[in-house]
Amino acid sequence: MSKVVLITGGSTGIGKSIGEFLISKGYEVFGTSRNPKRYPYSKFKLIALDVANNTSIESAVKLVINTAGRIDVLINNAGAGITGPIEEIPEEEIKRNFETNLFGPINVIKSVLPQMRLQNSGLIINITSIAGYMGLPYRGIYSASKGALALVTEAFRMEIKDFNIQMTNIAPGDFATNIAAGRYHAPIIEGSPYEIKYGATLKTIDDHVDEGSDPMMVSKIVYKIINTANPRVHYKVGAFMQKFSIVLKRVLPDRIYEKLLLNHYKV
Repeated sequence: MSKVVLITGGSTGIGKSIGEFLISKGYEVFGTSRNPKRYPYSKFKLIALDVANNTSIESAVKLVINTAGRIDVLINNAGAGITGPIEEIPEEEIKRNFETNLFGPINVIKSVLPQMRLQNSGLIINITSIAGYMGLPYRGIYSASKGALALVTEAFRMEIKDFNIQMTNIAPGDFATNIAAGRYHAPIIEGSPYEIKYGATLKTIDDHVDEGSDPMMVSKIVYKIINTANPRVHYKVGAFMQKFSIVLKRVLPDRIYEKLLLNHYKV
């Protein structure tokens, strides 16, 4: 019997790549989108789900269970980017980002856990970010929301281990997706004390995405994890220097590491 996989945010980018790869390997895949009708040519089933709406989450999970009879793997992939000087990002945008990147994934996990306990099996993969391992200039809110989900993953793993349910975290670096198009950008304000440096950093961030790796790298890691008896707590995937930056943060004094980031982003 093929495993049933639910992927939040499955219409584009990394989520779409994962879904198409798993379909090719014989899995039954349900992807989600706030508006699945916009993607009529999806290679796998797309159902409506808004991670910021608990009723939407419950309805989507119930639909998968009623259709397939089970949920073997949840991939919490839905997320949103956000950039800007923290001082100038509106509070409602900060809250919206945490709603999408942290509270939403937690609520999706809560929704699938009863079914996985009933099955006495399950795997949950949370897609975070290498940015979640460090506070990055003009990406501080994104770093914080993704870093928080990684820590939640660590705690959740220990709480659900008695139910034969596993949980892990994949932290991608920069990948060539359309995330920049859907990201909230705090406007570059003329005369702002951040105007010049934020403007330059924003261009650097977008260039990194445009030059990013193929999302298929993440898809293959997901497939490997699904077929691993005891997944690790954390997986990192991306360019060597992006992964190595996490190692440097562990071993270098804080001020030296901060200087490396300042030099990298030219701030």
